[in-house]
Amino acid sequence: MKKMLINATEREEVRVALVDGQRLYDLDIENRARLQTKSNIYKAKVTRVEPSLEAAFVDFGAERHGFLPLKEIAPQYARTPSGGDGKMRIKDAIKEGTEVIIQVDKEERGSKGAALTSFISLPGRYMVLMPNNPRAGGISRRIEGEERTELKGALAQLAIPDGMGVIIRTAGVGRSAEELQWDLDYLLKLWAAISEAAGENSSPTLLYQESDVIIRAIRDYLKDDIDQVLIDEPHAHRQALDFVSMVMPKYQNRIKAYNDTLSLFTRFQVEGQIETAFQREVRLPSGGSIVIDPTEALISIDINSARATKGSDIEATALHTNLEAADEIARQLRLRDMGGLVVIDFIDMNASKNQRAVENRMRDALEIDRARIQLGRISRFGLLEMSRQRLRPSLGETSGMVCPRCTGQGSIRDTKSLALAILRLIQEEASKERTGEVRVIVPVAVSAFLLNEKRAAVGEIEAATKVRVVVIPNPNMQTPHFEVIRLRDDEVEADLRESFEIDLADFDAESNSDSDEKPVAAPQALVRGVTPDAPPPASAPSEPAEPIAAVPNTEIEKKPGLFPRLWSALFAPVPKADDDSEKEPAAVGPEKSQRAEGTKSKRRNSRQRKRPVKQETAADNADEAIEVEAPALSDDELNADGEPKKRRRRGRRGGRRRSGSDSVEQTSTESDSEETTADTVAEQAIEPPASAADEHEPRHRPAEKRTEGRRRR
Repeated sequence: MKKMLINATEREEVRVALVDGQRLYDLDIENRARLQTKSNIYKAKVTRVEPSLEAAFVDFGAERHGFLPLKEIAPQYARTPSGGDGKMRIKDAIKEGTEVIIQVDKEERGSKGAALTSFISLPGRYMVLMPNNPRAGGISRRIEGEERTELKGALAQLAIPDGMGVIIRTAGVGRSAEELQWDLDYLLKLWAAISEAAGENSSPTLLYQESDVIIRAIRDYLKDDIDQVLIDEPHAHRQALDFVSMVMPKYQNRIKAYNDTLSLFTRFQVEGQIETAFQREVRLPSGGSIVIDPTEALISIDINSARATKGSDIEATALHTNLEAADEIARQLRLRDMGGLVVIDFIDMNASKNQRAVENRMRDALEIDRARIQLGRISRFGLLEMSRQRLRPSLGETSGMVCPRCTGQGSIRDTKSLALAILRLIQEEASKERTGEVRVIVPVAVSAFLLNEKRAAVGEIEAATKVRVVVIPNPNMQTPHFEVIRLRDDEVEADLRESFEIDLADFDAESNSDSDEKPVAAPQALVRGVTPDAPPPASAPSEPAEPIAAVPNTEIEKKPGLFPRLWSALFAPVPKADDDSEKEPAAVGPEKSQRAEGTKSKRRNSRQRKRPVKQETAADNADEAIEVEAPALSDDELNADGEPKKRRRRGRRGGRRRSGSDSVEQTSTESDSEETTADTVAEQAIEPPASAADEHEPRHRPAEKRTEGRRRR
C-alpha cells in the first residue's frame, strides 16, 4: 500500500516521501533556510524595457529583478500596437513604471533572474483557475477515454465568469459538477481577495504566497491510492488536519500522527534510498550503475554494465542492464527533481527490437511523473534525448552548495602544476616597471615546492629583475587557491613588515564560505488564504478495488480428454427428487453457452484428428457403470434395435461458431455446467431430438442399454 510520510521534526528542513511498501518513488525536501518564491504572486513595477530581448525587467521585491518576456504580458497590461504591420513590440506594449500583478514561473538560478508571467494561475484541489487568461482551459492531457468525456460534460455545467479559464486536474476524475463548482467558488473568492489587496497597496508587495511543502504535497498527491499520511510533528499534524477537514474531508481519517521513538523514515527504511539521490553514481540490482552529471546546458546520464553478467551473451547483458537503468533513471529524476534537457547514453545494442524495448520501458516508467516530459528515441549513437519540466528547484540546488575548493568543476590542479603556474606569474609581475616586491600567498605544499625544488628559479628571477620575491605559506589555504600581490617601489618603503608579520586574515575567505545557514524569515503575504463559503459537497467514499481472480492457464494446465468428458457427462449421477415419479432435469442454459463449450472442445482436440484414437469401452469402466442409476428413455427416443436415435449434426456456414467469452464455464453455476456438458456430448454423439411432449423427460439411457450401445458404436 502507498503511504505519504512527512518528517517535520527538524527546524531546518521538511521532508515528504511517497512510498509504495518500502520503496521510495517520490521525494520533496523544503529547505527553510532558502526562501521559496515559485508560484508566489506579487504586485511589481517595470523598471526597464529591453527591445533587444523583447522583454522587460521587473522589480518584485527580490535582490535581482525578474525577467518578463513579451509573450507573458497579459492583454490587460499590453497596449495596442502602433506599428503599421500590426506586430506587437515590447516598447509599444508596456512602459517603464507600469505596475503589474505577476507570478513567479521559475525561480532564479545562478546568474539568471526569476522568470515571471502576468498570466496568473491558482491551483485548487480539482482544477487550476486562470483569472486573466480566457483562451487557456480544458482538461489535463493525462485524462483520456470515458473519463475525459464525463469531465467535459461536468465542465460545461460550471459557472465560469467571462474572461477566465480553468483546467481540470487529474484529481478531478470522477468528481461531480457540484464538487467542481465548489472548488471553483473557492478559487474565485481567493482571486477576489488578491485583487482587492493589489488595489490597496503599492509595488513591490507580496500579495499571495504558495503553500508550504506539507499543504502542497497533500493537495497534489493525496488520492484514493494513498491509504495513510503519517506526520511525526504535532504542529504539522494539526496544520494538515485542518486543511484536509476544510478542503477534502473524506480523507480526514487518513491523516495520522506518528509518535514512535524510532524515526519515521527509519521505520519505513527510506533513509538509505534518500541518500542515493545525493550520490553521483547509483548502483543497479544486476551489478551495473548509472552516473548522473548535471551541467549548465543539460543533464548527462551514463550507464555502465560494470559487474553485470546476468545475460547469456553481451547483447542480453546490455538489454537487461538498460532495462534496469530505465526504471532507475525515471525514479532518480523524480527524487532529484531535475529538469531541462536530459541526454542518456545507453549501452550499445545491435538489435532494433531491443532498442524499442528500452524506449517502451522508459516511457512506462515515466508515466507516474507529474512533470511534462518529451521523450525521443535512441539514436544511432546510442543516445536518448528527453526533456523534463522543472517543477521546482532541484535537490542539488536546495540542499547543496558549490564546492569552495574546486568551484563546482569537480577537479583541481595538482601541486606541481599549480606551483609552476605561480612561478610564471611571479616572473610576469616582477618584469613590470616600478615593481619593488612580489608577495605570493600559497598553500603549504605549494610553498614547499617553490622554496625547495624551485629555489634556484626564484633566485634567477630576483637577480634578473632586481625585485624581491616573498613566498608566504598559509596553513588555512588549500589548492588551487593562491594570491599574488605586486607592490610598487613607494609601497615597499611604506610597508616595512617582515614576511612572518603579514596578517593572513584577508586571505581566509574561502575557509568561511561554508558557514551554517540559518532559517530566514519569509515575508508575510497580504492574502494568506480564504475560508470557503460552504463545506465541500459530500462524495461517495471510494471503494477498494476487488481482487482479481487468477485465471488458469489452459495451455499449461492438464485437462481431461474428449472421451473421459463424454463418459463423465453420460454417467454423472443425477440428484433424486422427493417424488420418484416426477423427475425433472435442471434448467437448460442458453444455446450459445452450450455451443461455446462444444466449439472449445473441438478446438482443443484439433491436433489429434489425423491420429487414431483408442476408444474406451464400457467394460473398461464397468465399475462406474454398475454404480450409476440413470432414468429410462421413452419408446419414441429408441430405434428398432433398442438404441437411441442419432441426431443429425447441424451444418455451420462460414466455418465454426466462436464464443464471444472464454469465461462461460467459470461463471456458470453447477447445474448450468452439467447441462452445457450434456449438450456438447449429444451434439457430438447420441443426443436425441427434444420435443415439447417429452421436454421434462430425462435424457439418460438405462444402465442395461448403455453398455450394449457403447460396444456397437
